[in-house]
Amino acid sequence: MDKSVRAARMATLNRVARALAENRMEAQVVEDREELLELLRGLLPKGASVASGGSMTLAETGVTDLLRSGDYDFYYRGRLDEAGQPVDVYRAAFSCDWYFSSANAITEDGQLYNVDGNANRVAALCYGPRKVVIVAGYNKIVRNLHAAAERVRAVAAPANCIRLEKKTPCAATGRCMDCKSPDHICCDTVIHGFQRDPDRIRVFLLPDDLGY
Repeated sequence: MDKSVRAARMATLNRVARALAENRMEAQVVEDREELLELLRGLLPKGASVASGGSMTLAETGVTDLLRSGDYDFYYRGRLDEAGQPVDVYRAAFSCDWYFSSANAITEDGQLYNVDGNANRVAALCYGPRKVVIVAGYNKIVRNLHAAAERVRAVAAPANCIRLEKKTPCAATGRCMDCKSPDHICCDTVIHGFQRDPDRIRVFLLPDDLGY
């Protein structure tokens, strides 16, 4: 990345981090994936119970691999119990120590914007896990809530439907068509603004473009 572009991105991210802090979400700008993982290793106690939403950002930054490392009690999709039966990881997430996710968009005035199909992710972001960690790249930063909604319609929803092999119009057209498809993934929208618990949500911002 050109150093001037990077410097401009870092300036924007620092401004967004201050806005998130004003909404009582602890926010930190990190230089790269290596710094992020180092910070998370220091933050997460060994043996802590952790869960995550489906996220390309977590996969691309190595966070998913960190959670799967064996150092933590990770409630991943497809986990089986001791009897070989599937664990209801969606419900288990609510009692976890830590929940990891990215965001569909983060506004410049410090609001998190997320849209879900099953609502398991947005529900856990709202209540349940003791701590929530959001990891987001520069591409998730938008001017306001209107731009956040537009980003989901034009970028996040079509890309995720293609990735998940959903039979929706946006998977074919590349843009939300306000469909009523059975595979519709834009069912529940949640906006996180000012937080009553200032110690619960922590946001890490990176200058790279990550995820959808």
